Amino acid sequence: MKTTWPLQDAKARFSELFSLVCEVGPQRVTRRGKEAIIMITESEYATLSGQKGSFVEFLLSGPRLELDLQRAQDFGRTIEL
Repeated sequence: MKTTWPLQDAKARFSELFSLVCEVGPQRVTRRGKEAIIMITESEYATLSGQKGSFVEFLLSGPRLELDLQRAQDFGRTIEL
């Protein structure tokens, strides 16, 4: 399977290149025989660049716990002031 594309081929067959990036993985594009860019998916870019979601997204992505949390009915200890 082709993973390195000359720039002219990449331009002419961009849809195919795009599909391969999504289905197979990163694709390298060269210009004048020298490496120029590597095309990757948005999710791979986010992973590589260290982009993180918001704190709310982090909390919502966690496991759903069914906890029965109830407040105790006592009033604590008696303190003399």
